[in-house]
Amino acid sequence: MNQYRDEKAGIYLRLMTKDDTDLIIDWRNREDVRKHFIYQKPFTREGHENWIRTMIDTGRAVQMILCDCASDIPLGSVYIRDIDRENNKAEYGIFIGDSRARGRGIGTAAAKLMLRYCFEEEKLHRVYLRALSENLQAIRSYEKAGFVKEACLKDDVRIGGEYRDIIWMAAVGE
Repeated sequence: MNQYRDEKAGIYLRLMTKDDTDLIIDWRNREDVRKHFIYQKPFTREGHENWIRTMIDTGRAVQMILCDCASDIPLGSVYIRDIDRENNKAEYGIFIGDSRARGRGIGTAAAKLMLRYCFEEEKLHRVYLRALSENLQAIRSYEKAGFVKEACLKDDVRIGGEYRDIIWMAAVGE
C-alpha cells in the first residue's frame, strides 16, 4: 500500500482494520459528515460490523483509511462497494472525518489515489459515484479527481421528507 501516497497533499491510504471501527462510527455520526450522505440514519457498531462481514470480508467492498503522512493520524475514509467483477466496476465513496482536513484538496488527492488503486490493483474499468446535487464542493472535487458527470436523477431519494436530486458521475480506466 506504500505506493498510494501523495506527498504533496501529505496523505496516504491504508487498508481499514477492525481497530478503526470506533473512529468510523464517530465520523459517520457527525452531522457535518452525515448530511452529505444519501444514507443518513445513525451509524452503529452493529451496522459497521455487518458491513465488514458482508462486504469487506466477502470482497464486495474495499475500505481504506486516509492518513496524514507526517503524523499517521487518520483523517477520513475512502471505499469502493458493490464490486462487480463481471462488468469490472464499483461505486466510490469518501468522507473526511477530521474537519481540520477539509477544504485543503485532501479529498481530491484521496480520490485520485483510490482511482489509481481501483484501476491498477482491482483492475476495474469503471468507478462511479452518486452525490447529492447541492453538494457542489464535493462535485467539484470529484471532477478534479477525474470523474465526469453523466446524469442528474431528479427527485431520486427522499431525505428528511424531501425529495432530492442525485448527480451520477464516473471515471473510466484505460
